Order: sequence, then structure tokens, then C-alpha cells
Amino acid sequence: MDLFLHYLSLPYLLKGIGFTIAVTCLGLAGGLVVGLIVAAMQLSRIGPLAAIARAYTVIFRGTPLILQLVFAYDALPHIGLKLSAIGAAGLALAANEGPFIAEILRAGVLGVDRGQTLAGQALGMTPTVLMRRVIAPQAIRTMVPAFGNESVSALKNSSLASVIAVDELTLRSTQLASSTFDFFSIFFASGLMYLLLTGAIGAIQLFVEGSLDLDRPVESRRFSRLLFWRRTGAVAKPADAAFATPPAEPDTAAETGNVAVIPMRSSKSDRADRLAHLDGNGAAVEIKGLQKRYGEQVVLNGFDLTIRSGEVIALLGPSGSGKSTLLRCINHLERWDAGEIRIGGRRLGFRVDGRPLTPHDLANERANVGVGMVFQQFNLFSHLTARENIAGPLRWVHGIAPADADRRAHELLERVGLSHRADALPRHLSGGQQQRVAIARALAPNPRVLLLDEPTSALDPELVGEVLDVVRRLAVEDGLTMMISTHQLRFADEVADRVVFMSGGAVIEDGPAHEVLTHPRHPLMVRFLRVMAADSRLEVAP
Repeated sequence: MDLFLHYLSLPYLLKGIGFTIAVTCLGLAGGLVVGLIVAAMQLSRIGPLAAIARAYTVIFRGTPLILQLVFAYDALPHIGLKLSAIGAAGLALAANEGPFIAEILRAGVLGVDRGQTLAGQALGMTPTVLMRRVIAPQAIRTMVPAFGNESVSALKNSSLASVIAVDELTLRSTQLASSTFDFFSIFFASGLMYLLLTGAIGAIQLFVEGSLDLDRPVESRRFSRLLFWRRTGAVAKPADAAFATPPAEPDTAAETGNVAVIPMRSSKSDRADRLAHLDGNGAAVEIKGLQKRYGEQVVLNGFDLTIRSGEVIALLGPSGSGKSTLLRCINHLERWDAGEIRIGGRRLGFRVDGRPLTPHDLANERANVGVGMVFQQFNLFSHLTARENIAGPLRWVHGIAPADADRRAHELLERVGLSHRADALPRHLSGGQQQRVAIARALAPNPRVLLLDEPTSALDPELVGEVLDVVRRLAVEDGLTMMISTHQLRFADEVADRVVFMSGGAVIEDGPAHEVLTHPRHPLMVRFLRVMAADSRLEVAP
């Protein structure tokens, strides 16, 4: 035991640890750089870049590290690139680690739910902001264990550097054992040193995992405050003055620009009065000849529709009729094959010369045009609290000062009845609460048009009412231009000005909500309403 402890503290072996750590750090740092580049190439839409990255991955994952070490140390000098033993070992280890790290990065990015990306795009986030604020924070949490494993693997693989005369721990142990012939004690001490190093990596991994665990109390994860997606920074641009404007009281008329906001009523005369006023408003959304296919399947077939400012449209139709695709096309989350969409007279997604905008420019245009979207599956950012889900996009996309963004978030959460849950993560909220936060997030930048894609379809029946009540108040109080895809017929009758019934990607029937719902003309509409009427308690004329 005394001899073992002597070797454990022997300066000759301890100095070898320094070389081991140096080679490992060079390999991991270089591997991270290479991995980022390779992963970006594989995730890009440029075919040749992706092919090069895949070829690199096949070559360096498929050949032994010891061969790569010998190549870096002995072959590179023949082309004029002579490296020290440590430099060659670091280069070879980096080239070997790069493909493995790239796959970890790629898996992390692809593992983030697609709905998170769509939500970020709908809010006007550029690809860079989306990656930095939404995708990376969620991907990093899932990648930490894999990075920990890869770090341990790199540390152990650094022992192969002994073949090119790097004086690291394994080589020094071998040399010492050759002179003393005490192989067991020396290599046992060397193994314990490796175990301590890998244990340190494991401890760092656990610390990072704990710091990124959003379910832990904030005071116990102070390190996470230093992460780039937690830093808001000072923003000079002031909040939009409209953020401080309280909503109009129910049952009063207000003016929003040139748009007359007329409170809704249930009586026939009130409905007629509201429709007459809406007829004087300009077009908020114009859709002409819209066509969309998925392969051979026609989803939208020459779709035409005009929506006036302040009008509430209920989209009805059987599943697969194209309602969700239509809403995503309006916000340019889907590309279409033919036709045209204009928001406030502006052709979203295209330059003046007709060429498509770049993803960055399209994101900026989405933010400027003002089309909010609420999804079926809520699509809240799972790493952010309810308040941060609302305030974050205001800061990142619209340049609102942090204090003003937080104030706006608090106002909206209070309005949807969730101010007491402002610091809750989405997974700690019920489905109805998540959808109410999603509605508040869509409303935060004061959009001109609000699109709601089956906002209650993913909810349990007992939670449907609370979400519909929020939407009902928006329609009555704010005078928002709204398109709501729904199967809630009674709700559509109470809230909508017009009902548009879709089938086969085209408009089958379009007219005043109560009239269409109670006296449908088209046989398909009649059949649809009779199937749905049992749940809605709406009386449909024969």
C-alpha cells in the first residue's frame, strides 16, 4: 500500500496528467468547433454541403483513432505541416471527436418539437433568434449527458497519444513500470488518476444538468442566469404606446384607425347592424386563387376569401378540408403552389419583383405586418415561464425594453386570468391555462389579424369553456380581425360574423353566421351540421 501511495503522489506521473488534460482539452475544443461546422452543414438545405459533411463523418468515424494520430504526426510533415506531439494528438483527437459531437448537436436540434419552431416563426423570429432563444436552450439540456459521455471517452482516448510520444499519463506509467517492474502498483495508481479525472467530468456534468433543470428553485440554479438565452440586456427602443392603452369596455363603440369596432349582440337587429358597419371597413385579408398540394393530394383548390377589418370569421369543415393549411398559408408558415395572399394590401412573403423573401426578411415582415397565431397544441416554449413566453418575443423581435415587456406580459396574464401563474412553466399548467397563455402571447404585439387554429381541440371537455370565454371577450371587446378554425358550433354562432364552410380545399358556403348555421343551403353543410348539432344544441332548420 505504501508503494501504491508513493506512485500516486509521484511527480513524474502527476506531470503526465497535465499532458493528458492538455490533449483532452485540445481535442474537445477542436472537436466542438468541427462538430458545430459539420452539424450546420448537415442541417443546411444545401445538398453539396450536407454530402461533404456526411462523407467526413463516415471517414473519421470509420477509421481507428490510432491511425489518425499516426497520420497527423508522421504524414502531415510530408506536406509541410509539422506539429508537435501534443499538437498532432490534439488535432487527431479533434478530427475524431468532431463527427460524434456533430451527431449529438444534430440530434439535439432535431429533437426540439416542430411546434416550437412554428411558434417562433409565427411570432416573427429570424432563424438566428429562433436558434438562439428557442431551439438551442431546449437542445442543450438534452445534449449535456451525451457531451459528458463524449468528454469521458475523449479523456480515455487521449491515452493513445502515447504512440506518437506524447509524454502523457499512460506513456509515463509504461516507462516507469519498465524501469521498476512494478506493473500492478503503477498502473493501479495510473487507473485511479484516470478515474479521478473522469469523476471530475461526471461532477461537472451533474452540476450543469442541475443548473439547467428548470424544475429546481431559481436560487439553486444561479449558473443558468449566465446563459445567453437568460440575458436580456438593455434595449433602448421604448414600448409601443398601444401597450399602455386599456382595452375598450364591453358594449361600447371604439375606433381603431379607420375600423369601426361594433360590440356583438345576439338579436337579429344587432347582428344586421354590426354586419352593415363591417361592410364599410377595408379588407384586412385578401385570398385569391390559393392552391396547395402535398404530393398528389390537393389541400387548397382555388380558394378565394376576403375578410374585412374587425370581422370575425369561423372556419368550419370536416377534418382534412384544409382549414389548418389555410391559416398557416396566411401567416406564410406554409408555401403554396399558386394564388395570392395580401394582408392589409401587402403581399406577405414576396418582394416587389415577385421573388420570395429570405427567411430572415420574411421573419421581419411577419413581425411588421402583425398576424398573430394560436395553435392547436399551444406550442409554448417549454423552457420559459408563462411571463417569459409573452415578454421574451417582445424583447427579441420587437425590441421592447425588458421592463415594458414584463409589464405588458403581466397585463395580458391578468386579462386571461393567469397573473397568479406568471412564473409557472408550461408543463405545470393545465391545457386550458397553456392555451390562454398562448392567446396572450399572440396578442402581446397588438396584431392586426389573429388566427386561431382549433384552439380547443387538444383540451379536455371541462377546459374548453375557459378558453372559449377568453376568445369571446377578445371578439367583443377588442374588435380584432379574427379567423377561427373550430368545431364549436354554438360558439361560432355567438361570436362569428360570418361562417365559411370548407370542403375539399374550397369554399362551399359563406354567409352571416347565424343564417348559415340555422338555415344552411348546401347539402354538405347540412350534413355536417346535423352530425355536429347534437353537441352544440344548435337548432338546424330542415
